[in-house]
Amino acid sequence: MLKVKPHADYPTEEGRYLRGNDFSPVAVAIILNQDEDKIPPEIQALVRAGLESGAALSGTIQTPNIGFEKMISNLVANPNVRYLILGGPESAGHLTGEALKALFLHGVDEKKRIVGTEASHAALFNLPKEAIERFRKQISLIDLQFEGDPDVIRKAVWSCYQENRVPFRSYTLGDPGAYPEPPLGDRITWQVTQPWVEPVDEGEREAKRRAEELMARLRARSRPKTGM
Repeated sequence: MLKVKPHADYPTEEGRYLRGNDFSPVAVAIILNQDEDKIPPEIQALVRAGLESGAALSGTIQTPNIGFEKMISNLVANPNVRYLILGGPESAGHLTGEALKALFLHGVDEKKRIVGTEASHAALFNLPKEAIERFRKQISLIDLQFEGDPDVIRKAVWSCYQENRVPFRSYTLGDPGAYPEPPLGDRITWQVTQPWVEPVDEGEREAKRRAEELMARLRARSRPKTGM
């Protein structure tokens, strides 16, 4: 079974994750719906279960914009990862689980907004489309959202490791080997650090343009006049 070395900069982005076996076929993302400094023990247990059972990366995911961008950047830098296990509760504020499933199903539109989700700020402005499409081709989603039992996560990770495919829930899992293209090591461009303030449609975009023009005129009027 073919395994390859990840990109030299892997993992390319920092985040709330633990690094495990670089040659593992699976990563684990547990939705966090509380403040970063208030991670409940049951969420920590799910993250540890992913790492201890052999995941390449196991951590929490909170937002369907910058959080997704970091996760995607890290996973496409390691072609050995072929599955992503989604666990934990839904985030009422972000609809993180819904947005991730929509990303796998529908991808993004021309403005890099995730198609098919009600999440209001689900957009991947800082990633090239090539990285987004590579993520969707390389990775298969295993949906264990709302599962609270660490043993379920462990069994899912174990199933992904098998040389001969095995049944797990509604899936048939096994290690297919590394994705047959080189790792991508592009870091996030950070052109948009507050995606929640970006306009969501042409009406908002036009309003933003008029506001920027008004601010420019006001700044021009406030400049001190110089001359003889």
